[in-house]
Amino acid sequence: MSDTAIVESARHIAYGIYAWSALLVAVIPALLLLAVTPGRGARRRVTRWFARAFFVSIGSPISVDGATFLPEGPCIVVANHSSYLDGMILTAALPARFTFVIKQEMVSFPFAGFLLRRIGSEFVTREDGRQKDRVTRRLFKAAESGDALAFFPEGTFDATPGLRRFQPGAFSMAWRARLPVVPVVIFGSRAKLPANVWLPVPGPLSVSVGEPIDPDQPDASAGSLLTASRQAMLARLDEPDLAETGLSADSQ
Repeated sequence: MSDTAIVESARHIAYGIYAWSALLVAVIPALLLLAVTPGRGARRRVTRWFARAFFVSIGSPISVDGATFLPEGPCIVVANHSSYLDGMILTAALPARFTFVIKQEMVSFPFAGFLLRRIGSEFVTREDGRQKDRVTRRLFKAAESGDALAFFPEGTFDATPGLRRFQPGAFSMAWRARLPVVPVVIFGSRAKLPANVWLPVPGPLSVSVGEPIDPDQPDASAGSLLTASRQAMLARLDEPDLAETGLSADSQ
């Protein structure tokens, strides 16, 4: 290994250790505040502030393009998923009124499970049909009452670059509740902290918000909302369509 490579490797290790230390410094007061802060809205604002402060502290402030496309009322945001950082990135980028729909496994993560429950996240598992139906009914009622929802429709991620097959739940809900779907693309998270890597590296992070897709347009359906959202995301995302290649998360 060359001297340059050794220096670069040492720099990345030092940065990664610093980044996790900065997260710990942010998480501890955030958890304490969330434990005593009344009201879901206030707790979400606290979480958003700490998420934004964390990314600024590690030199990767979240830049948001197209924020004016976000409807002021209820809607469904769908975003690509390529890193454990993605949920925190969307928390920093989106208004505090969003409810995140997250896979059930996150409940068991230290600190994260408590934080996600305190800000009113919804947890769903594809394996438990009854639990999934209960969550779907709750989310549908939340949407009808004015909540904005955020999904990662791929459901999971790994180290392979590309957009995986979408699960239909978010789009079925949008069609049934007549909510606009907003396709969002997260840039930089895979490079910063890919799957199976423990230390993040320096690098920019940004979020691009696309134009809402109207569920009331002629011939609209859950399937057409899914297809239109996927096309809008692929048009901006510099990664392949893994659903076409057969390398989706479901097939791995």
